[in-house]
Amino acid sequence: MKDDNSRRSVAQHLRELVASATPGTRLPGARELQRRFGVAPLTVQQAVRSLAAEGLVDVRPGAGTFVAAPTRERRGGDLAWQQVALGGHPPYDASRSLDLHATPAEGVVRLAGGYLDPDLLPARELAAALGRAARAPGAWGRAPVEGLPALRRWFAAESGSFAPAEVLVTAGGQAALSIAVRALTRPGDPVVVESPTYAGLIAVARSHGLAIHPVPADADGLRTDLLGDVLAATGARLVVVQPLYANPTGSVLATARRAELLELARRHGAFVLEDDFARDLRIDGEQPAPLATADPDGHVVHLRSLTKSVAPGLRVAALCARGPALARLRAAKTLDDFYVPAALQAAAADFLVSPAWPRHRRTVARELGLRRDALLTALDRLLPELEVTARPRGGMHAWVRLPDHLPDQPDDRTVAERARGAGVLVSPGRAWFPAEPEAAYLRLTYGETSPEEIVEGVRRLATVVTEPGAR
Repeated sequence: MKDDNSRRSVAQHLRELVASATPGTRLPGARELQRRFGVAPLTVQQAVRSLAAEGLVDVRPGAGTFVAAPTRERRGGDLAWQQVALGGHPPYDASRSLDLHATPAEGVVRLAGGYLDPDLLPARELAAALGRAARAPGAWGRAPVEGLPALRRWFAAESGSFAPAEVLVTAGGQAALSIAVRALTRPGDPVVVESPTYAGLIAVARSHGLAIHPVPADADGLRTDLLGDVLAATGARLVVVQPLYANPTGSVLATARRAELLELARRHGAFVLEDDFARDLRIDGEQPAPLATADPDGHVVHLRSLTKSVAPGLRVAALCARGPALARLRAAKTLDDFYVPAALQAAAADFLVSPAWPRHRRTVARELGLRRDALLTALDRLLPELEVTARPRGGMHAWVRLPDHLPDQPDDRTVAERARGAGVLVSPGRAWFPAEPEAAYLRLTYGETSPEEIVEGVRRLATVVTEPGAR
């Protein structure tokens, strides 16, 4: 964090010089900037590169850094024809995803999002692993479509039931989800999902033209008592579930429901896509094995990702499947991207077999536990009106229900917008429902923010929930 602040200070100083100088003016050299700010050469280099990327300076090797000439403004063309060509109905709405990934303004508390706090990422260890991988023979050649053998062995061992030959490495969990949904269905097919469920799944299903059939989920996961009737009525051959620390509810599929889900899949000849994205985000409590360990007949397609638990930039995941389904998955993946870069796969494999991986998991479990407890305690103290539907045993989210009778009766989107105005980002719950929600919910994320900031975020949220028309 200190290095980042130093780099920003140097960059801001250079911007001020650029603003007051004419094009071609020579800027202070690296050594002068190092002495002035007491920083390392690398910090100055990074600051200069950032300004060069913005087109503010020209770097001339051996001569120095100079104020760049302003770029000529390009006359905008007439783009109205695109509205006609694209039509009036986009195949999917990515605005929710874009909002979640946006960088918040300075001072805003982020109780929305889906990744670990940057301070928790094993950046140094990953950089070392990537450096070793990048120098290895064949690092920049074509990787096998199925993935590197070492990484496939790791995913197979973690699955508890698949062989390495039944593993397909993909470019992150979202890509894996999209590949699996497209491979196991055809446009127009019915698909059964939990309600609420991961918003990215809803977008994938809609973009593929599937008919989404929601089945309610509660604190114990998917309501399997309702699933059989839906499968019988729709003829659906794909059920997508998050049995462990589901997003957004944080629920864990109950033992009896796990058995009933597999029995219903066998009875109706359906696939179960097990989105096991959060297995490495356990905080406490018992953790059941993957559903696939109880399925010898290939009904379960298992999805495991490293992106949430290790780092957003490590876009590596895997699909595990048996029989003809594996061939379908492989064909769908080949159409998307052929293969995941070998260097990235090798870096992941290197990290996963090093002492850094279990050490990282212990750190994440401890920190997520502190942050979860800070959130739940703050909600209990400052916002007892909100109902936490389940105490998360893992993952990064708490799912809370808004009371039915708030002052001026705002809905979840109104509360989220008012919260933004008060300096805290929260996620309105309806984005996670494939149909109309039965009540108003918020998803509160504790994985990206320190315990102290979480408490402050809840305090700010309380001002807009409990005060009529507050902003």
